[in-house]
Amino acid sequence: MLDDTHRFLDLATERLGLDADVRKQVKQANAEHVFQIDLDNGKSFNAYRVQHNNSRGPYKGGIRYHQNVTLDEVRTLSTLMSLKTAAVGLPLGGGKGGIEVNPRELSTKELEELTRKYVRGLHQHIGPDQDVPAPDVNTNGTIIDWMVDEYEKLTGDTTRASFTGKTIANGGSLGRDAATGRGGVLSLTEWLTLEGNGEKPMRYAVQGFGNVGSFFATTIADMRPDWTLVAASDSQTAVYDAKGLDADKLQKFKEDGGRFKDFDGEKITNEELIALDVDVLVLAGLEDAVSDSNMKTVQAKYLVEMANSPVTFNAHEYLEDKNHVIIPDIIANAGGVIVSYLEWVQNRADEKWSKDKVNQRLAKYMKSATNDLYDYVAENHVGMKLAGFVLALKKLYDK
Repeated sequence: MLDDTHRFLDLATERLGLDADVRKQVKQANAEHVFQIDLDNGKSFNAYRVQHNNSRGPYKGGIRYHQNVTLDEVRTLSTLMSLKTAAVGLPLGGGKGGIEVNPRELSTKELEELTRKYVRGLHQHIGPDQDVPAPDVNTNGTIIDWMVDEYEKLTGDTTRASFTGKTIANGGSLGRDAATGRGGVLSLTEWLTLEGNGEKPMRYAVQGFGNVGSFFATTIADMRPDWTLVAASDSQTAVYDAKGLDADKLQKFKEDGGRFKDFDGEKITNEELIALDVDVLVLAGLEDAVSDSNMKTVQAKYLVEMANSPVTFNAHEYLEDKNHVIIPDIIANAGGVIVSYLEWVQNRADEKWSKDKVNQRLAKYMKSATNDLYDYVAENHVGMKLAGFVLALKKLYDK
């Protein structure tokens, strides 16, 4: 992911004619915080927070708990957050955090201790006007609530604007749980409308039916009931039905802890899902899902990058050369950070907006960013991912 991100950055900075100093600056973070968290029981974990760019506003980005978290990964994701917030026009910068831990191996007490000590290690470098973290892989509203509570104890800040992604009871925003998936739907459908295909029913498959993928599907079911979900996968297998699957039923099954290997119906592999003859392929699983090894099997006309970097650099070039349309991640999956921003705004103003108001604001941002992307691609005849990087860099550095 790091190498592919830098390849797109190199092409984008070259296209903009940015000088050598700026090109170097793009790849460097403003600050990196690396420390160790020691639990009372003797367990130790590496912790990170990388603050990439704050020229447009406070750093913004999630905190992930995963055993494979590395400093390089956090660096890359912080860079992508700077690009994402700029691409969709938010007055925020980019950051990312993580702890190298498998949270499933910790008790609830250990998890809370780990979380609070992470805030203790960072509290001088974060805050409502400085850096506003959010949940990411293996973190959630409860964990963020602990972070907010610890930050308040350490600093006295009572705005609850120090973190976003909180539970609703603790100042979280309505609409946040579905925001990333919903944002992807809004971007895709706006692109189709701009192409003149907005009314066409679509058959689609979702690779990675977790939080993002499931809300993409349930949002489609609500907004476009004439579309057909034919396949959905988790990390082990995929369920398939050419006549259509019920997105709400699948989401409920997953929320109850089910695995698709135990779901009634025909099963296919993830690779078979990627190769399906569908109109739209939603990539909401892991990075590098479409690569040199399987890019020639892709039949879908439209691909939506709901995960971070699910299509490799080489696969982008190959598929776009074959006239596939790839809605890039820095716009397609920006719905989450947009509603995180709206949560931050609500906290600072001590307001609580309705879900309809939040969704209306989300739609405005997503449609505007997608229109900008469409116009740039049409006028400059470049790939969509490169176009997204160029548009973001123009807002960050091409003053």
